[in-house]
Amino acid sequence: MTTRDLQLLDIRPIINTIKISDNMSKGERFQNVTLRPIIKLQNDLLVAVFRNYTAKHKNVFYELTIDKRLHYIDNAIHKDIKLRNSLKGMIIGQFTTEEYSLYIENSSALNKRMMNLVIQRLQSNIQLFEKTETLISI
Repeated sequence: MTTRDLQLLDIRPIINTIKISDNMSKGERFQNVTLRPIIKLQNDLLVAVFRNYTAKHKNVFYELTIDKRLHYIDNAIHKDIKLRNSLKGMIIGQFTTEEYSLYIENSSALNKRMMNLVIQRLQSNIQLFEKTETLISI
């Protein structure tokens, strides 16, 4: 492995709840070993990107109910190709060369897994998307 690959693996969080078994599919194994740690590592960046996305879309997101916000996140990632490609790039850029080789073998299915994990991560962080009002004391 290259120095870059070792450094990437070094900075990834360890997720103790992940179970790995022999009867897992390649896609499920890749999801648990590679995608989940990378998406957890990139959490703050993913949140910042989505905040920027909502700002560029006139902050309509903040006027919605919680249920509609959850749907908005899902819909934005599924329908907005530029957003989706940007999110994919943030994750793929954290792959080792070996992981990238595995990824390109079945990129379509792995992209679905990747985006579903990103949607879940953003939705689970919904409280971070509250618009803060600035109070001015007189």
